[in-house]
Amino acid sequence: MQSRGSNARLSGMAVRSPISSLMLAMFATVASLYVAGRLWIDAENRVYLTKELDRITGQGQSAISVDDTWKIIECREQMKKLSSLEVELTAARREGFVPKELADVNGNPKQRPLVVIGILTSFGHKNERDAIRKAWMSSGAALKKMEDKKGIIARFVIGRSSNRGDSLDRSIDNENRETNDFFILEDHVEAPEEISKKTKLFIAHAADSWIADFYAKVNDDVYVNIDALGITLAAYMDKPRVYAGCMKSGEVFSEQGHKWYEPDWWKFGDGKSYFRHASGEMFVISRALAKYISINRSILRTYAHDDITVGSWFVGADVKHVDEKRFCCSSWSSGSICSGV
Repeated sequence: MQSRGSNARLSGMAVRSPISSLMLAMFATVASLYVAGRLWIDAENRVYLTKELDRITGQGQSAISVDDTWKIIECREQMKKLSSLEVELTAARREGFVPKELADVNGNPKQRPLVVIGILTSFGHKNERDAIRKAWMSSGAALKKMEDKKGIIARFVIGRSSNRGDSLDRSIDNENRETNDFFILEDHVEAPEEISKKTKLFIAHAADSWIADFYAKVNDDVYVNIDALGITLAAYMDKPRVYAGCMKSGEVFSEQGHKWYEPDWWKFGDGKSYFRHASGEMFVISRALAKYISINRSILRTYAHDDITVGSWFVGADVKHVDEKRFCCSSWSSGSICSGV
């Protein structure tokens, strides 16, 4: 049986208990509001610091000033004008116009060459060279006139003898003193199996020596229609990376002793078929591709045949392959550009 004092204490605790609960709830509410406020402030600080870090490091979107915006707009307008001028220039070139962009030391206008033609020749082929000079290349003043009036530069391309300075080298030097129409590759040794390297060196050195729109490779048993060539190339002026020629493919020969034997035949797969490439009798590439070859000459792979070699350099590149039937030199038909002898 409980005493009167015990009942009084229990009654007092019952009265104070609701008041304590109310105070505890108020304290918890205030604490929650405080914590929420701190978290909100911390979140705002993190957002601010993140934006500042992005602005400083350039990782986020950066604001562009008004001046920069106007510069971008002006640049785009200039690009539109340039594109329009290029269209007009292409149309003018189709009519036979060649831009006179360069000047000589006297300040007189000097036209930029339309194309540099390399005629690959060898020791003992003087008769072939003389025939080309009479047929289409000309010599002396006529050769200079073709360069100045038509923007077409043609040179016989040859290396040096394995016995440097021998009678073979001297005969070429003597012939060149008379005709002044050779492009001698001093760092190349003439050999039938080195034709691919010779073609690569010609393109690389020609790109370094002349700032032309196009570069062409021709064999010394091919005759070229200069006027038809100029008209055809004018149509490609709006294409910066052009690889034009008589496109073909064909079988890869793995038998040693075969005329077209390819030592690296296994690289072309089980089907043993070449990729699409231009015939080696004559092909044309634009300046961008010639510079590409010049810059990368030390690492570009060569194969047994120069037409396959050149085609391999462009398989994986963003290049416009032009199957130009007028570059097929098997017959001299109306409008054709070349003819094999």
